[in-house]
Amino acid sequence: MYVQQMTMLLLRKTVPTAGRTKYCRLFSASQTHLNDRKGLVLGAFEKEGEEAGLHLTEAAARFDQNISGKLSELLKISGPTLKKGRSRIFYGIHKDFPCVAVVGLGKTSAGVCGSEHWDTSKENIRQAASVGCRLLQDLELNHVEVDGCGDAQSAAEGAALGLFQYDELKSKKKTKVTTQLHGSSDSVGWQKGVKYADGQNLARLLMEAPANHITPTAFANTIEERMAMYSERVTINKRSLAWIEQQQMGAFLSVSQGSEEPPVFLELHYNGSPDSKQAPLLLVGKGITFDSGGISLKPSPSMDAMRADMGGAATVCASIVTAAALKLPINIIGLAPLCENMPSGKATKPGDVVTAKNGKSIQVDNTDAEGRLVLADALCYGHTFNPRAIVNVATLTGAMDVALGSAATGVFTNSDWLWEQLHKASVVTGDRVWRMPLFQHYTRQVTDSQLADLNNIGKYSRSGGACTAAAFLREFVSAPHWAHLDIAGVMSNKDEVPYLRKGMSGRPTRTLVEFAAGLANSG
Repeated sequence: MYVQQMTMLLLRKTVPTAGRTKYCRLFSASQTHLNDRKGLVLGAFEKEGEEAGLHLTEAAARFDQNISGKLSELLKISGPTLKKGRSRIFYGIHKDFPCVAVVGLGKTSAGVCGSEHWDTSKENIRQAASVGCRLLQDLELNHVEVDGCGDAQSAAEGAALGLFQYDELKSKKKTKVTTQLHGSSDSVGWQKGVKYADGQNLARLLMEAPANHITPTAFANTIEERMAMYSERVTINKRSLAWIEQQQMGAFLSVSQGSEEPPVFLELHYNGSPDSKQAPLLLVGKGITFDSGGISLKPSPSMDAMRADMGGAATVCASIVTAAALKLPINIIGLAPLCENMPSGKATKPGDVVTAKNGKSIQVDNTDAEGRLVLADALCYGHTFNPRAIVNVATLTGAMDVALGSAATGVFTNSDWLWEQLHKASVVTGDRVWRMPLFQHYTRQVTDSQLADLNNIGKYSRSGGACTAAAFLREFVSAPHWAHLDIAGVMSNKDEVPYLRKGMSGRPTRTLVEFAAGLANSG
């Protein structure tokens, strides 16, 4: 027996640290060849019914067979049955893989859960791939092969999302890990998952970077660089201050005028449909690259997080980059009004009245309710393209964080069809959405203004703040299919999403991509 031949066996149970999955390590007397810097992540399901134990995935079972059943034997003697997201590392059991991580996948019967509004199996696979890859990254392995676990796309997403770490400005960086699919022929699904995750990671990169590095100009340049390889299908316009003034975008200009950084109106055209006359999907993202609150200054604690107040623009632009990478057969236009919201002698003052592109006057009673102002002009401009649907995305209100927390993006829409498309996409990606009300009750609170047509805050201040913000935006929409996604609650991740590290989340980029893919496939 292999176990009897082992000269030493040490089981060590580690205490879980913040954000890290609990795991056990198994050390054998075999040579580990750690210098090879290559690892393997395998999955194991919990057996159904009364029978305790594990059911290995196809790839794990083949691996176990190749080493004469050593893996299953070690799993039996190394502790309790692996639960979902728990893991064990084995050393020296295979000459090609000095380190092998086995991660629990939960029940084999998991699938779409009506109460959770996601596919539990896909989420479990994402978590397992992430956990395994991060454990091996911590061992400074440079290359990891990952079990597809029956869903190569989800495994690829989990691996790439889990390994992402913003350390661009640190002298000591995390080990860079390359990944590849193990034990599956579904390379198409794997590559699709890599592209979905790369899109979300691009949004995370933009959101996490400090505001002095990602100014409006730098943001636009970064997207232009990422789009360069798709130039045959993509057109980029970086609109200047003069153009914004020419378009009479008074609401947008009222926000940008307090900053020394010039605003940029970024316009992306992705022409992926064989029919060049196909009505485009219009995506609009709030692009406040730093939000101090303006004259209505925010409190200093956590103000640094407002470098990510351009999360709407980041996710919208990243999703279009991903659509181009996937060659989706759909036309998409992306708009991102980019600026800073800063206090200065030139800044808008509470009580000032400004005029939006559509001629509506707005009383600005709170300069920290600026996102809806920049979006208002972008939405007006977007209607000129006669889009098939409009989706705007914004870290718009703290009230949305209070309402839903980080569980889901709040969706306000005038279209049942559009809601169904967004919800269906979110079930697949696990990055959920939840429908919120657009009652006239809220509209009356923003149209009752002392000095102008509209007020940029609700009549009753903080009551229903996310809903009154959506009602304000609706005043600039005439299209029959429009949705406003408030992503303030999902902007960052502490430990809620197990396959994302702590930091800016890049949500809901994958849901936007899946939504666009669904529209492309439906014609």
